[in-house]
Amino acid sequence: MRAYTSLAGHILGSHPQINGYYEMHLGYDEPAALERQLEAFLQDEVLKPGSRYLFDKLLHNDYALKPERLGLADIKILVALAEPEHTIRSIVHLFRQKPDPDLYASPVEAAKYYVERVRALAEFCRTTEWPYTYFDAELLLCAPEKLLPRLTGWLELESPLSERYGVFSQTGRARRGDTSERVRSGRIDRARSDYSEVVIPEAVLRAAEAAYRDCRAQIISRAADSALTH
Repeated sequence: MRAYTSLAGHILGSHPQINGYYEMHLGYDEPAALERQLEAFLQDEVLKPGSRYLFDKLLHNDYALKPERLGLADIKILVALAEPEHTIRSIVHLFRQKPDPDLYASPVEAAKYYVERVRALAEFCRTTEWPYTYFDAELLLCAPEKLLPRLTGWLELESPLSERYGVFSQTGRARRGDTSERVRSGRIDRARSDYSEVVIPEAVLRAAEAAYRDCRAQIISRAADSALTH
């Protein structure tokens, strides 16, 4: 959550071979899950002629991914992490805008969510036999010219992914991803939002940074390919 996944989804979903660009809130642990995914997508969109993929993004530990249980589906897995300080501040900022008090408006609770999520991703990567590629999420902003050709190759696309993307029927809608105006621009905005008003307790931030470093290293060590900021 808050790791540029809406931007990634729109870039991917704007390619002629890829359908889907938003979060469907589904888990994938049985073949019927793919049928549910297609059914959910077709409620709002139509499949592109000659397309190859149907995209979804899994942001939370509530949604399992068990690729070995999905039958003969041709699956391409992308795993990304964003560094903790900016991500946690962004989560807090988002949930403080909501009219009702929310758990993740607390920096401590937002950090707890972050740590649990990166550990779950590391555990998935440690135990899956399915190949995956990893990228540092910040590359979408700071070096898309480095990242997008790597993703194009990993997905075996016939034309390159572009820094410009489409705006679709579900763009900016609640529970579909980023609701800000930035996602409607149709291009990568390389400026990072400033959430410096959010104060994370020092010990909490240090623990999140340690989890990030450890989990990132584990994920990279098992990745079939990776694109890194450093």
